[in-house]
Amino acid sequence: MKKELKKRTIPGPGSAELIKISGQHEPPCMADQLPVVWDHGEGVWVTDVDGNQYIDFTSGVLVTNLGHSHPHHVEAIQKQAERLMNCYSFPTPERVKLSQRIISLFPSNLDKIFLLTTGAEATEAALRIARRYTGKHEILSFYGGFHGRTYGPMGVAGSKGTRYQFGPPVPGGIMAPYANCYRCIYDKEYPGCDFYCIKQLDRIIDSSSSGDMGAVITEPYQGGAGFIFPPEGWLKELEQWAKKRGLLFIVDEVQSSFGRTGRMFMIEWEGVEPNMLCLGKGFGSGMPASALVGESKIFECMNRGEMSSTTGGNPLASAASWAVLDVLENEKLPQNALKVGDYLFKRLKELQEKHPLLGDVRGKGLVIGLEIVANRELKTPSPELTGKLIFRCGEYGMLLGRVGLHGNVIRIAPPLVITEEEAEMGVSIMDKALTEIENGVQ
Repeated sequence: MKKELKKRTIPGPGSAELIKISGQHEPPCMADQLPVVWDHGEGVWVTDVDGNQYIDFTSGVLVTNLGHSHPHHVEAIQKQAERLMNCYSFPTPERVKLSQRIISLFPSNLDKIFLLTTGAEATEAALRIARRYTGKHEILSFYGGFHGRTYGPMGVAGSKGTRYQFGPPVPGGIMAPYANCYRCIYDKEYPGCDFYCIKQLDRIIDSSSSGDMGAVITEPYQGGAGFIFPPEGWLKELEQWAKKRGLLFIVDEVQSSFGRTGRMFMIEWEGVEPNMLCLGKGFGSGMPASALVGESKIFECMNRGEMSSTTGGNPLASAASWAVLDVLENEKLPQNALKVGDYLFKRLKELQEKHPLLGDVRGKGLVIGLEIVANRELKTPSPELTGKLIFRCGEYGMLLGRVGLHGNVIRIAPPLVITEEEAEMGVSIMDKALTEIENGVQ
């Protein structure tokens, strides 16, 4: 449905009043977003408390893959809320059947699922179980990696923002460079580098490990670090390296799963078979739902009742997640993510040719990162221009977020129900905002 997008004042009076109250009662550590107070949403559209409409290119934070208030999703939640919402760890039909359905989507080695609530809870569980199963405490992770904000994931976090002034993390984390081809730490170029960063892992481990390494954890693309996509084949190469070294291979798909990259799960692109897989965000499409999927032999190291979650796998979230799978499959949303994502990527690459502020455009499906630079040749990151661009796009009716180690990457991640017409609307807004900023229009 095409809607006229007019320039508006941000924040509007209703948003301004609620943001003022928020400042009085809520801590500033909460996410720093455009000063817009959401009231309701439908599909890819959000309406604020002042009645302004915006096209949502955030999906919250890559969560609402079905779009906002999808009728089938809403109906499933309403019906379940009338029956039963929580029972702690007692089995329910909703939890058991969902577990069976999810497991059927994976390679045969991934045959057990532990339903939880948040992505951090899933990665926390993966790290704990990996240490128990292997009897080793060291875990390899990557510069720029983000796996949650609790203390276990903090120990394998590859960015200052997750660790800064929180004291010593859980010991055992060893870091290595990620395959960031736009800013390669080794000054190599793909494909001539022949995955040099993976070849260096042995040297890093042999020089940094105490000989007690049991696992490696990675994102298939790095979200928080700036939507950094490794070259094709890197993830499979890493899997093979890990298994040669006898390490458990953990893939954190909290952000990339449930259709976001054009496949139900990103591991499908390269036929990767991890020992454990972390899921979240789009799993509930707005309801708190996550999971740790893994091999039976790994979960068997835990005693009965030794790990549980107060609300993990609750019937309400399970019913919502079942509906998510229905919509993804029936409406072919992964396929739509690939189709519209390819169109959107092509159009954004065309903007890159036109606008010098766009240093890099990278992505897969409906997850695309725009790296904003003050100097394209020097790749000088500009968080200031990034903030201006996000605000200007907001004035014209498009909601965006930012990520990146330098705070200069705009995340493009609309709901998977977006059409090419709606995607083009976003491109037009981006084009107009970039033109005005480059020309000094106030």
